[in-house]
Amino acid sequence: MYDPVQLRTFLAVAQTLSFTQAARRLGLRQSTVSQHVRRLEDATGRPLFTRDTHSVELTEPGEAMLGFARRILEVHEQASAYFTGARPGGRLRFGASEDFVLTRLTDILESFRRGHPEVDLELTVELSGTLHERLDAGKLDLVLAKRRPEDPRGELVWHDDLVWIGAPRLRLDPGLPVPLIVYPPPGITRALAMEALERSGRPWRVACTSGSLNGLVAAARAGLGVMAHSRGLIPPGLARLPDRTGLPELGSVDFVLRHGERGAAARGAADALAAAILTGGDRLQRGRG
Repeated sequence: MYDPVQLRTFLAVAQTLSFTQAARRLGLRQSTVSQHVRRLEDATGRPLFTRDTHSVELTEPGEAMLGFARRILEVHEQASAYFTGARPGGRLRFGASEDFVLTRLTDILESFRRGHPEVDLELTVELSGTLHERLDAGKLDLVLAKRRPEDPRGELVWHDDLVWIGAPRLRLDPGLPVPLIVYPPPGITRALAMEALERSGRPWRVACTSGSLNGLVAAARAGLGVMAHSRGLIPPGLARLPDRTGLPELGSVDFVLRHGERGAAARGAADALAAAILTGGDRLQRGRG
């Protein structure tokens, strides 16, 4: 009843909330993406998105379709691998950004493990900038991380706004430098936060530095300062700061998959895990089931 090609297109739009971004991810024309979604909506008899010239949002039936589409595609991939005999194995060196430590990445990895028991997964959790460096040095096979806006490399998983977050009770004194809670270099959000403040002429100081997301979150919950963070990944106990704080706009960030130069053994495993992440990528955003 539901075409896997149309379901993959639907997931790409649902995760990026953009027909243009979904077309880029899938290597399709935007008109083709629209056609796939329209045919899936015809098959369900329900509108899956509300859209205008400025925004795309999931409807309630669209939110329900997320779970169905994931499960259908996961089973489809497992069946294809079983009957074609194309079950990858060997060692896969996978790097994931610190941003995903508190999300449901573990659910995706567990599902991947069930479907690909012959793959030995070596997981590295690091800053996005460090992961890109390790991939370029040939030390990783696949990376899930943020990229800077001007960086064209990688396959888009989703596009999100960066926002200022902090403890709900936090109050900033406009007469004092903004207290920043940041990753050490080469943290991407660190650089974007500092650049935004510099452009706006707002003075700032580094109030806390940690290479661990848990460390940053603990500092922010304690009210030590503010963080630049993905809107879809705000940790529990923290909140987006209101516009009245006068902090500058941070722009947006892309979360991408990048493949390294790898041998045939790792290539199949990397492709399989990349497909699992693209299928279940919306689960990495907080609040998505």
